[in-house]
Amino acid sequence: MSNTTVNELNLNIITQLSISSGIRYFDGDAVFVDNVKTVPELKHSFVKTTFETFVFCLEGTLSLTVNDKSHSLTKHDVMFVGQNTIVGDIVRSDDFDCKIIIVTPEFGLNFINKTIFDTIMKIQAHPIIKLTPEEIDLMMRYYELAVYKFEHPSLNYGRETMLNLLRSMALDLLSSISQHNSNGQQPILRQGDKIFNRFIMLLSGNETNNRSVQYYADQLCISSKYLTSICNQKANQTAGEIIASHLVGRIKQLLLYSGKSIKEIAVEMGFENLSFFGKYVKKHLGDSPNRYRKKHAVERESRK
Repeated sequence: MSNTTVNELNLNIITQLSISSGIRYFDGDAVFVDNVKTVPELKHSFVKTTFETFVFCLEGTLSLTVNDKSHSLTKHDVMFVGQNTIVGDIVRSDDFDCKIIIVTPEFGLNFINKTIFDTIMKIQAHPIIKLTPEEIDLMMRYYELAVYKFEHPSLNYGRETMLNLLRSMALDLLSSISQHNSNGQQPILRQGDKIFNRFIMLLSGNETNNRSVQYYADQLCISSKYLTSICNQKANQTAGEIIASHLVGRIKQLLLYSGKSIKEIAVEMGFENLSFFGKYVKKHLGDSPNRYRKKHAVERESRK
């Protein structure tokens, strides 16, 4: 793979790959897919993911490489592919059938607690787990219920109800994975793993909107340089990029799914003034807060 060009694969490209009908739901943060034509065959080519993915195999086989390791997905397998993963050599059988859930890293932070994080740590090296028929059936019931709520807005009682549904699905799925993984053996976490774990937990706890790497380094009793070094090793991102990704995710949720004014959101997110907040949103989302909110409100309305 050393001489192969690796292209970045983002959610917008995923949606372009499924023009036919594969996507059941897409809101910019989460994608539900059940048309296998949206799984591109990448023979002798590779992509780098910018999202978190769970693939549930219902029939057939899918072979691929994940970070230079060969894997094969068969009936009742679930595969986890994390952010900044190199995936390639994807070949599927003619009868391959699956369902896929994709979320952005910042959206995924909504579901993180210590149990979930520890389980994700376990499956990094072994991304494919065989579920029982009952476990895969439970996951498909969650999937169909989520899609049903997406497709019936009158029954979708706000963003928080969907987050709770997806959080329950994540907890049940990762509980199953934890039971199957490594025959019950606990992973050996190095010091860097533990620090990164605590850093992510600080972010996901929503106890602060601090944008300073030094702030989190102080909380962890390490230097900011060491924190950034650990983040680069574990996530191929700097600490500042991870912090920004988390904060931007919270800003997006407040802009799109709360009735709060732009000023109220700026204050809640810890910005000193509206001008600075506007520049921050423009830098990371490409639009002013008002324009971003109005544009996506129109898009959501058009999907109803």
